[in-house]
Amino acid sequence: MVAEIEIASGGGVRRVVLGERVTLGKAPENGIAIDDPTVSHMHATLEPFDAGWIINDLGSSNGTWLNGERIWSQRRLRDGDEIRVGTSRLVFHDADARHPPTEVADEPPTVTARERDVLVALCRPLLARDMFTEPAATKTIAGELFISEAAVKQHLTNLFGKFGIAPDDENRRLRLANEAIRRGTVTISDLRDSTPS
Repeated sequence: MVAEIEIASGGGVRRVVLGERVTLGKAPENGIAIDDPTVSHMHATLEPFDAGWIINDLGSSNGTWLNGERIWSQRRLRDGDEIRVGTSRLVFHDADARHPPTEVADEPPTVTARERDVLVALCRPLLARDMFTEPAATKTIAGELFISEAAVKQHLTNLFGKFGIAPDDENRRLRLANEAIRRGTVTISDLRDSTPS
């Protein structure tokens, strides 16, 4: 089972390939050591099963959050899921879950200049170090770009289609933000360089 974790912590981003059960926390003995004072010494585990990967919080002080929801028991991970531990953001990537597994699926789709503006505004809050951070709301994006909320919603609908995000996905805004960053349509530099109007 080929999977990896993308870790955004302390201003940097790194990827760790997952092979077998691994612990994550701030202690250097962990398989995934995270330099973040708000993470517990042994915070959580990631473990493979025949049906996929699971995450389990190990009674951490600040909790483990999966797609914005605090978890209290083992939870299955799906490709693109966002995990928050302390102030660090992790994105789970499961290569086995991508059908078909072609390089074309990972290429960024073609977006218009205005759609890219919407994506940058949507993703900007993800740079925050708050574990409760969600992508920007439609109203916030509209105010920043001086366009109507209806226009923002139309751009988002187009972008969900271009990035292959299902309309019934409860976390589609978060998945869109993660995919836009993962595929390189929006870079961390874009988010730092652009400031709200």
